[in-house]
Amino acid sequence: MQYNSNVENLPPQVLRLVYKEVSALAADPPEGIKIYPSEEDITELHTAIEGPEGTPFAGGVFRMRLVLGKDFPAAPPKGYFLTKIFHPNVGHKGEICVNVLKRDWRAELGLRHVLLTIKCLMIHPNPESALNEEAGRLLLEDYTEYASRARLLTEIHAMGGHGGTSGVPQDPADGPQPKKHAGDPTKRAMGPGVAPSAALGNGANGSSTTSSSSSSNSNVVGKKKTDKKRALRRL
Repeated sequence: MQYNSNVENLPPQVLRLVYKEVSALAADPPEGIKIYPSEEDITELHTAIEGPEGTPFAGGVFRMRLVLGKDFPAAPPKGYFLTKIFHPNVGHKGEICVNVLKRDWRAELGLRHVLLTIKCLMIHPNPESALNEEAGRLLLEDYTEYASRARLLTEIHAMGGHGGTSGVPQDPADGPQPKKHAGDPTKRAMGPGVAPSAALGNGANGSSTTSSSSSSNSNVVGKKKTDKKRALRRL
């Protein structure tokens, strides 16, 4: 999902206020929330919210993005969960429905208040303004099933690091490598368990072949010497 930057659309004094607030948030974030400011676009704020204890989201880390529109701070920012979550007030595309991002917004509330409200929404969902109708229905009619579904998605998508590192294939170089024989070249040519004599043929045959070859070479050399002596005598 792509968003256009609104840096050029916001007045300089608003950008200064946003930069100041984001810097303060990064230096002193709310409990259980990490802030990842973008150096390239101050109108997009990435965060990671720890799932509150006592909820189906506990133990998970949920990435979220706040987008400041061209009318900010007169208009509220828009919030999106980037980590998949089963929650009545979060749509299938990650959009968040909460009053502070709509009719209850006031310019003086600030981004810290927005983040705390969204974290509170994870503790106290509001099924009356559900974007995910199935989650809202289960929350009202069968909380056990709702909690089970929410917990399952938390384990699949929100655990194992930011964005979920589970399922990433490991680099083969990270595992143990097959041993290589550095010395005997016959060992490099043979598979494991094959005796050197077998690589040359049967042991006895290999020896006899070598011996007969040496004997044949000696006879050739001796014959050449004899022929040479006979030629010298004729002279």
